[in-house]
Amino acid sequence: MSGRSKLSIDGILNINKPPSRTSFQIVSLVRKLSRCRRVGHAGTLDPAATGVLPIALGQGTRVVEFLSEATKTYRAQIELGVATDTYDAQGKVTATHDPSPVTRELLERALVPFRGLIQQLPPMYSAVRYRGRHLYELARAGIEVERRRKTVRVCRLELLEWQPPLVTIEVECGKGTYIRSLAHDLGQALGCGAHVTDLVRTAYGLFHIEEALSIPQLEDAFARGYWQRLLYPIDIVLGQWPAVTVDKEKEGEIRNGCPVPLDGVDGAAGARCRAYCGDGRFLAVLRFDAEKGLWHPDKVFPTPDS
Repeated sequence: MSGRSKLSIDGILNINKPPSRTSFQIVSLVRKLSRCRRVGHAGTLDPAATGVLPIALGQGTRVVEFLSEATKTYRAQIELGVATDTYDAQGKVTATHDPSPVTRELLERALVPFRGLIQQLPPMYSAVRYRGRHLYELARAGIEVERRRKTVRVCRLELLEWQPPLVTIEVECGKGTYIRSLAHDLGQALGCGAHVTDLVRTAYGLFHIEEALSIPQLEDAFARGYWQRLLYPIDIVLGQWPAVTVDKEKEGEIRNGCPVPLDGVDGAAGARCRAYCGDGRFLAVLRFDAEKGLWHPDKVFPTPDS
């Protein structure tokens, strides 16, 4: 191949993470199978959780930060009457109460405050950092620290099924939302405690579980040599921004990191757009500089002949 390493593969895989494997283990598997050095993931899933886990390869790792802005959808089964220290079935039971007084009507009312912008306390067993250490590291050492509540967005919260003491909900939410914390807080609101018994991420932005690859499917694709056909192009996660095609002169300026004027693209402070070469190849993410009225190259992506 001319100009680029044979191992330079750019794109995003939609993986259906199985239970009992960490997100990092899936990254390591893809790195081993693809022999691609730059591999990362978007949106860590708990080891017990399953579902959509986008895995980025090569230049795809540079757009993961933009994917994090997309909403995620989860289906969670919650058991009322039992609280645990991890807020899921993996933890130690910390309290039990009789959930029989809870009716569907009470449950529906209790869910109302968890919609929209809500305040949430991250669980101790989480990847949130405290003074340079993950909270779960402290929790495993028996250390509990004061955490700050943060504002998260729950775009949609629906009660799917009610088979006492089990509740099944579907949640569409923004970044930083912990479904385990939502379940724990719901149990507190109902006065009986609760924890997550099953958690599936059914969608992450435009990636959906119906199209996600199981690990056997992934391994088969590598064994048969067609796995690259399963890669999504890296610009697919940037579809919320306007696209513009530039001529050769502007393409050269963008590659050299020079701000450029663009016609037909509305600019506002901090706005971004996607730039493409004349032949349709993805070129760069541009950010608008309102003070200068120019579009600044934020991230420039190499093409085979660049």
